Amino acid sequence: MFAKAFRVKSNTAIKGSDRRKLRADVTTAFPTLGTDQVSELVPGKEELNIVKLYAYKGDAVTVYVSGGNPILFELEKNLYPTVYTLWSYPDLLPTFTTWPLVLEKLVGGADLMLPGLVMSPAGLPQVQKGDLCAISLVGNRAPVAIGVAAMSTAEMLTSGLKGRGFSVLHTYQDHLCPEGQQLDIRKSSYKKLSKFLQQMQQEQIIQVKELSKGVESIVAVDWKHPRITSFVIPEPSPTSQTIQEGSREQPYHPPDIKPLYCVPASMTLLFQESGHKKGSFLEGSEVRTIIINYAKKNDLVDADNKNLVKLDPILCDCILEKNEQHTVMKLPWDSLLTRCLEKLQPAYQVTFPGQEPIVKKGKICPIDITLAQRASNKKVTVVRNLEAYGLDPYSVAAILQQRCQASTTVTPAPGAKDSLQVQIQGNQVHHLGWLLLEEYQLPRKHIQGLEKAPKPGKKK
Repeated sequence: MFAKAFRVKSNTAIKGSDRRKLRADVTTAFPTLGTDQVSELVPGKEELNIVKLYAYKGDAVTVYVSGGNPILFELEKNLYPTVYTLWSYPDLLPTFTTWPLVLEKLVGGADLMLPGLVMSPAGLPQVQKGDLCAISLVGNRAPVAIGVAAMSTAEMLTSGLKGRGFSVLHTYQDHLCPEGQQLDIRKSSYKKLSKFLQQMQQEQIIQVKELSKGVESIVAVDWKHPRITSFVIPEPSPTSQTIQEGSREQPYHPPDIKPLYCVPASMTLLFQESGHKKGSFLEGSEVRTIIINYAKKNDLVDADNKNLVKLDPILCDCILEKNEQHTVMKLPWDSLLTRCLEKLQPAYQVTFPGQEPIVKKGKICPIDITLAQRASNKKVTVVRNLEAYGLDPYSVAAILQQRCQASTTVTPAPGAKDSLQVQIQGNQVHHLGWLLLEEYQLPRKHIQGLEKAPKPGKKK
């Protein structure tokens, strides 16, 4: 909504009666906020302005601005918090998580698609279609966007996390944000900007120089200063902790991964008698039962040799190659079943503890571990596809950095949309294997590259 510049119609100070009405509207729209929190969000005497504007698509929007920052906006009589408000009350809305790479697309006006969601071990928040939700990034609980759910959580899982998940209304860094980003020094303990800058310079957080007469400019900022790096969003209050109990981060448990088969259009005639249609998902045992029942029901078991099955026109069309149509009349049971499974489309089901299963077409990509050469012939270990198993690349990188005493980086995975890879200095396949197999209890069959671990006695 605010991805492009908007036109301001008016900007006026709020009246006393409108201020009281706004407090009442906030209490109704966000019942989890206590009386003190509502009074803090909509202060009684401090400056509060009403900005009426037209978004670039023509929508009439009312924005409430406090201390120079937009705190709320109203569209079609619905009240929404801004990201500034959510930074102060991060548990105000159910929060979904996506990758940092996705933020740029959201700022550009894109909606959040379900493949971009990150599934934590605790699962997804429970919402209904039309519910207002917050969106945060992996590794940072501060919300960066606000959107409306395009479907319920149950529908998201049923869809296999495909399709549009959220209609995004507002994001960090959109055109509503530049309306804020103001620091009101008068409301701080410094009272004057000169005192604030002097203190920051004494702590060596910034460097200030008088580049022109009478004008002081900030020429450098130490982003690695402890005062900056230690800044965190305040922990939620006991009340909000109770409300958000179900969304707390839980210890990692590996998902249950089950191979499935999907019925393609070319096989529908064979499966329709059993009540299945194109796109139906089946387990291998179900496929075998259906084929056996079909053969027996249609009297296709060879009377002279029970190990052979006669092929009727439907079986011929479904499982035989063109050059076999007039030469192959019977098949052994094992050959018939194998051919049927090969003609079906591969699929899989992922179930995280306590969550509804997620079904997707194709084969699940294994966690891929490779070694690569970098500058000065140095080796690095690269691991991809952690997200498919509910693992956060940033968390894995932090653990490996500590275990291996080596530098780690998280970067976009080449050729993979919205996927990340972890790079660790040196050959760290042994440490990585121990973490995945022993601690995370992932099956070995879902990990490739473990054989690249350094052999005993050899230099890493």
